[in-house]
Amino acid sequence: MLFESRFESGNLQKAYQIADFEYDLECKFDHGSSGQLTQWFYFRVANTREGQVYRFNIINFYKPDSLYNHGMRPLLYSKQEAKNSLLGWHRGCQDIKYYPSKHKKQNSVHAQLYTLSFSVELNYTNDKVYFAHCYPYTYSDCQLMLKRICLPGYAKDRLRRTELVKTLAGNTVELLMITNFTSS
Repeated sequence: MLFESRFESGNLQKAYQIADFEYDLECKFDHGSSGQLTQWFYFRVANTREGQVYRFNIINFYKPDSLYNHGMRPLLYSKQEAKNSLLGWHRGCQDIKYYPSKHKKQNSVHAQLYTLSFSVELNYTNDKVYFAHCYPYTYSDCQLMLKRICLPGYAKDRLRRTELVKTLAGNTVELLMITNFTSS
């Protein structure tokens, strides 16, 4: 199995195979948390086998409770499933558990870590399947949406878009002014 998260909004730091079809995963820390928070994930697996059940254990979460304890399920998106049956992002997976991890974080206020564990049976060989905590919404998605709603003529009397600043990564932070520009 091949793991990847080097794509826009991806979040996975490490993957360890601990059994034939079971993996311990570590996510990157949330930005600006000084290594003190991790509560979301977004990664892709490839080199899948049809009909095989895989188990993923994300071992470095910080919150002592989670919506996964109350019925929430991870999101997944199979490229082959989307192509063959038009099924996009959907909540799936089985045997979902969220519990105190056997792993501890050293030199941290939050020494106790928590594990999200889930199983999934994949339907296609050599598929690319994405897993996420919530529906991905990237900077590129935002830019496409702004381009659509800011079309000339569509919102010219109600909406103006201008660059406020650039981020350290060079992305534009935009200012949207919504008002009636024709009114005095």
